[in-house]
Amino acid sequence: MNKNTLKMSLRTLIVLLTVVLVAQGVAAAEDTTDDSATDGMTGDVGVGLALGLAAIGAGFSQAAIGSAAVGMLAEDGSKFGVALIFTALPESIVILGALPLFLN
Repeated sequence: MNKNTLKMSLRTLIVLLTVVLVAQGVAAAEDTTDDSATDGMTGDVGVGLALGLAAIGAGFSQAAIGSAAVGMLAEDGSKFGVALIFTALPESIVILGALPLFLN
């Protein structure tokens, strides 16, 4: 795996995790307005942001990790377990992004 690819993937994961945590905070924020038209709208926007950005970020990181894992497997087929773990790791961010769906 290229050092720059790994650094870029880790940076993407860190930025995405930060954005997801902020969006979850928005989703958990209590609506303080008395307008019935915007009732619950802030939480819905936060949930959408958390899930959408988590999925986009996981896709970016999986693109880099997946291509590196395929290259690693082409050279040494005995490292399938390691490649599978690294490829599945970004999906945990999508699970964290989907958490506000169940909490809202």
